[in-house]
Amino acid sequence: MPELTTSDLYTPTGDQPGAIESLSSGLLGGERYQTLLGATGTGKTATMAWIIEKVGRPALVIAHNKTLAAQLCNEFREFFPTNAVEYFVSYYDYYQPEAYVPQADLYIEKDSSRNDDIDRLRHAATSSLLSRRDVVIVASVSCIYGLGSPEEYEQRVVFLNVGAEQDRDLVLRKLVDIQYARNDTILGRGRFRVKGDVLELQPAYSETAYRVSFFGDEIEAITHFDPLTGEVLSRLDSVTVFPATQYVTSKPTVERAVVELRDELAGQVKKFEAEGRMLEAHRIRQRTEYDLEMMQELGFCNGIENYSRVLDGRPPGSAPHTLLDYFPSDYVVFVDESHQTIPQIGGMYEGDRSRKQTLVDFGFRLPSALDNRPLRFDEFLAKVPQLVMVSATPGPWELRHSTHVAEQLIRPTGIVDPEVELRGTRNQIDDLLNEIRRREERDERTLVTTLTKKMAEDLTDYLLEAGVRARYLHSEIDTLERIQIIRDLRLGEYDVLVGVNLLREGLDLPEVSLVAILDADKEGFLRGQTALIQTIGRAARNVNGKVLMYADKHTEAIRFALDETGRRRAKQLAYNEEHGITPASISKGVSDIAEFLALEAPHVPSRSRRSRKVEGMDRGELEKLVVTLEEEMFTAADELRFEYAAKLRDEIKELRRELMAFDEVAS
Repeated sequence: MPELTTSDLYTPTGDQPGAIESLSSGLLGGERYQTLLGATGTGKTATMAWIIEKVGRPALVIAHNKTLAAQLCNEFREFFPTNAVEYFVSYYDYYQPEAYVPQADLYIEKDSSRNDDIDRLRHAATSSLLSRRDVVIVASVSCIYGLGSPEEYEQRVVFLNVGAEQDRDLVLRKLVDIQYARNDTILGRGRFRVKGDVLELQPAYSETAYRVSFFGDEIEAITHFDPLTGEVLSRLDSVTVFPATQYVTSKPTVERAVVELRDELAGQVKKFEAEGRMLEAHRIRQRTEYDLEMMQELGFCNGIENYSRVLDGRPPGSAPHTLLDYFPSDYVVFVDESHQTIPQIGGMYEGDRSRKQTLVDFGFRLPSALDNRPLRFDEFLAKVPQLVMVSATPGPWELRHSTHVAEQLIRPTGIVDPEVELRGTRNQIDDLLNEIRRREERDERTLVTTLTKKMAEDLTDYLLEAGVRARYLHSEIDTLERIQIIRDLRLGEYDVLVGVNLLREGLDLPEVSLVAILDADKEGFLRGQTALIQTIGRAARNVNGKVLMYADKHTEAIRFALDETGRRRAKQLAYNEEHGITPASISKGVSDIAEFLALEAPHVPSRSRRSRKVEGMDRGELEKLVVTLEEEMFTAADELRFEYAAKLRDEIKELRRELMAFDEVAS
């Protein structure tokens, strides 16, 4: 079993060794709660990686948004190149939960847009946890939401071994039972096809596929191959196929659950009828009967998660199964940007409960649906053996409960916290424009924080009219586009990024030398002491870093931020002087944060990378590849997966250009 081993390319520096030693000792000594108070740019991610390596246990790293989780996962994969570093966030690009508004008699049906790449990565996370120990999962707070039972999931795994006596038809039935679909024409994630004695299947969590050759009832060979190009990647002695859905259930489980759900349905109908609410009685009977018939026939139904408590055989009110239950008992949890993430974890339950209670009260769901929910905060803590909170500005809960707080203020590059200058709000936009021009001349970037989305958009328009290359970033921009915007800023596609509060935590942008905080004296969440310190930290990765606060008065938050920044700056300057360090800007390659979405594991080549490597192909091979991609594109369009079809269309255009280049050379 591989151990969690960090890359030799990195070595702890500054006060990292002390933080690593003290926090690792605390974990090995059984301390329940600890905190790493790490200033922005001091290498908190690296410190977490070295701690994980030192304790040698599976780890869960929780971030408060998908963008930060994506960046963390990319960085952890650099630290642990040979281990399983997985990404687990909500697979919805868009999600409108089921709801009912009694005042308007308005029922809102669940509507969502699922991201297939993220769904694959979620499956990769659960399958890795059940098959190895050298695992680091980077997750958003979706990890506290209900998931299928790990026991059922593990029991339904299909094992295929070369030389084993296994009835081919029985293997096919097992694959259907775990929600794999047979398609003898096109192979895809969660599908298999059969040609004579050859079974080809593509796991739900993989971009590659397996070819299993039978000789009678004996498995003769197993080949790992690329379903797009047909390239053989390796020959294997065995392969483990995990279910295509985390909500997999056995036939006996479904039969038992259906009996219990019918009893619950009868009780709920009787209750509504006794209250004279015939509409609600009819509604709950009709909806539930349909779902039960689907489960009996297919083993699955839309919204099956609403019946998860009964399917799992759990008592009413009990905590749902979540990703946390897939970990072994000795795992460790890191909560990144804990001042944001801890309150977020604590606030998930109440909002979900209120919405579902209304659905139950008006006959849209059975009462057992209330137990399809996120964990309460006390349940989360009960499932987590040891917790390390990580933040530049730990919140009151972290500081109150931590038995040890390790400070990490020294940056490996010697950069100190930026100078902070206060300027009046009069003519603040024109003043800001002059400062941006100076940074443009030095090929440096600028971040600007506003109070509202409208202000961000209007300021961006103003800067564009003034000839500044600017973009805005806020919550209405989808996850992958946000990642691309941040990458383009680093590459110099534009010079100014304007946003609200999405610019604060976890964005690693060493090219940024100026951070401007507009209306810094407008007291509130966005201009509180934590928010100001975090925003100041965005300029702490560049040796020329500077922060401009536009304000007409000194609020309590401004005074605290200035004092704390001054304290840290003094400590950093003293360390540099003592060790003869000359500060230098962070030098960091611009990796594509979104690129890892196409990777299932560090050792498996990515389809998106392979599909662009056409240098070794002749014209005939290119033509075959174009035909294959066109078939896949049309299939995706028929299945209404238009975004994926569009990606394939663009890739086909690139390949056609390659074909034209062949023709030009030939002529």
